[in-house]
Amino acid sequence: MEPSGRLLFGDRDRVFDDVPPPYESAVRHVRERFDRDAFHDAVDEPGAYVFFGVAPCNVGIDYDWERIPAFLGWTIWSGAKERLLPIDKAEQVFERLGLTPLNTFQKELNVRDFHPERLDIPESAWYAGPAAGVVIENRRGGRALVEDTAVDERRDHEPIRGEPAELADDLVTDARVGRAVETSQSPTTAEVHARVFESIVREEYLRLDNGRVDWEALRSAVGSVVAEKRGKSADY
Repeated sequence: MEPSGRLLFGDRDRVFDDVPPPYESAVRHVRERFDRDAFHDAVDEPGAYVFFGVAPCNVGIDYDWERIPAFLGWTIWSGAKERLLPIDKAEQVFERLGLTPLNTFQKELNVRDFHPERLDIPESAWYAGPAAGVVIENRRGGRALVEDTAVDERRDHEPIRGEPAELADDLVTDARVGRAVETSQSPTTAEVHARVFESIVREEYLRLDNGRVDWEALRSAVGSVVAEKRGKSADY
């Protein structure tokens, strides 16, 4: 966070100048929900903290997109202490700031009883199936990821190909437009267009990317279909 209160966003490699399409929904989600006043009241140097999280999008697992938040908080870096906060502490902070943390399924386990090769991957909180993986943390802040290899076998990698206008006709559904209207405080056509595009990218990212879609051309085509649907709705 800058001194002005503006939130900065990035991935593991860089801070974004322009937010890439797969992250647009997560950025909007955080901007709309992050409690800046609570954060400023709780810390002396807001710029000393970095928040890490997951921006769920469809990279092969079809989550329940109406339930899973566009951002799930994972951990927080404290520049003052030069370390990551413990997962349980970070979980509390995310909740206080209005953001959903990754779900913790087991608080403590004796190291003598821990065997990664025999770890039972729990059911996902966000779709009917096993979680894609489990993050494990020890008391000194060390972390590791155990992935469920069986989940990869269930992933849908089939590309979605076609001209942007054709794709938009198929992907701009009445359900997506309806959800965009419901979640908008001021559902202008431009606002609905942005939200529908974000939901399409989020819910069909891998298949569209595998089909080498031109994201900006698709964005424009989605806008045309949204405007047409909104126009028809206004005529009734």
